[in-house]
Amino acid sequence: MNKDPLTDDGEIGHECGFALLRLLKPPEYYLEKYGTLQFGLNRMYLMMEKQRNRGQDGAGVASVKLDMPPGSKYIHCEKSVAADCIKDLFGRVQAQAADCIKKAPSAARYTNADGKESVDPGWVKEYAPFCGEALLAHVRYGTDSENSIDRCHPVTRESNWMTRNLILAGNFNITNNEDLFSSLVQVGQHPRELSDTVMLLERIGHYVDKENNDLYVRYSSAGDNPQTCFSLIAENLNVARILRRASTDWDGGYCIAGLLGHGDAFVLRDPSGIRPAFYYADEEFAVVASEAP
Repeated sequence: MNKDPLTDDGEIGHECGFALLRLLKPPEYYLEKYGTLQFGLNRMYLMMEKQRNRGQDGAGVASVKLDMPPGSKYIHCEKSVAADCIKDLFGRVQAQAADCIKKAPSAARYTNADGKESVDPGWVKEYAPFCGEALLAHVRYGTDSENSIDRCHPVTRESNWMTRNLILAGNFNITNNEDLFSSLVQVGQHPRELSDTVMLLERIGHYVDKENNDLYVRYSSAGDNPQTCFSLIAENLNVARILRRASTDWDGGYCIAGLLGHGDAFVLRDPSGIRPAFYYADEEFAVVASEAP
């Protein structure tokens, strides 16, 4: 659970921070301009270092690759509770990606205009971990005695349907967990624990499932085959409606970022704006983070 550690003057102190990054250009653009096949991952590392003050008890990062063929892994997630969790986490995921790129076959290699050997960005996107267009990372400020990988964000809700995969990370304190727990039980769920993290994940997940089911019935009733139905769902999933339905009875302060398996991304704040969030967007990427720097 994420509770409010208060400062001496009664103000809410720093606890937990996230960054959500969405690349808006194809992979070859970043290779040509920035000279790296890990632009998104490197930028995310920098953003989490700038939010180190928000938590040092754990860190995690997730990546989603868009438009991947069936059979290809398109979601990657890694976490750390090492002493220097941010350095440990990104050191490991950057090494995983770099090691994969080093092993690229000759068919994926070419000589660029500068005479240097490079690897096809399309191949990197398909095979190298954490090289997707959407990334979500988090640093944890632990307020309970358990400091484990399971307590770290991002948290995931997995499915074979792209549009049902849900990844969440955030800075929040929900005060009516028992009520939310009861509401999940009433709709047939069996939550694995009573915590605000699980409640938010399963509440949003429930309405993600409902939206998917409603759209599938609509398109299949119109005569579309299952594969076409899934494509139409990805194009027309109403994320704002999902979030309005899921959060209607939440009580507390929250700023939550999420990714869906097909690439839709969102950030949701409590109506009073208790939890901070800052955003920036240009033609190359869009980002939301807990700290302005």
